[in-house]
Amino acid sequence: MLFYAGYGFVIIGLIISLLASWNVNATFKRYQQVHCSRRITAAQVARQILDDNGLHHIVVERVSGNLTDHFDPRANVVRLSDSVYASTSVAAIGVAAHECGHAVQHAVGYTPMKVRSAVIPVTQFGSKFWYILFLLGLIFGNSYVGETLQLVGIVLFCAIVVFQLVTLPVEFNASGRAMETLRTRLILSGDELAGARKVLTAAALTYVAALLNSILQLLRLISIARRNDKR
Repeated sequence: MLFYAGYGFVIIGLIISLLASWNVNATFKRYQQVHCSRRITAAQVARQILDDNGLHHIVVERVSGNLTDHFDPRANVVRLSDSVYASTSVAAIGVAAHECGHAVQHAVGYTPMKVRSAVIPVTQFGSKFWYILFLLGLIFGNSYVGETLQLVGIVLFCAIVVFQLVTLPVEFNASGRAMETLRTRLILSGDELAGARKVLTAAALTYVAALLNSILQLLRLISIARRNDKR
């Protein structure tokens, strides 16, 4: 019965994640076919945004993969994926501007980004060991050791949930900065802006889906622990 405890949470979380993933890929693919009238590439847009914010030291690099774009604050690099770097589509430009938004956040000391960076070590530890500790707790049963291990496992998983919660304002703010920059710098306009916004909104929803999935997983862990205590 323990295996089935909270099983519905897993199914719901999986459906939410799959829908979010499908939506972002479909939206990106759709607006990857809509090209910027200025015919400027995403890499050129990234360079312009960084330079306009005085971030001349940050490098724009190409990285393999599809939608593997990210900002690396340790290396001071904005990495754009193969599907984004040389593309002139409004989808690619929106993604590039978003990553530059993260670079600007880092430069100005955006508080939620600082908080997210601070909890990363705990999150990394928790992601590696929460399952092991929780499983050991189930093995030891409803003894003091078992209950303690289950509780520690759940607390470590809570750190992952907190990280994902703090990630939301970071991602939404980066998208907001991106859209404002694309509009005020006249990089995109009209339907082009609307397309970029849809792409970034779809991407942001994947983070919302990840948070909901983790919350459902947390409820499942609590459900399993409670059932174990009753045995």
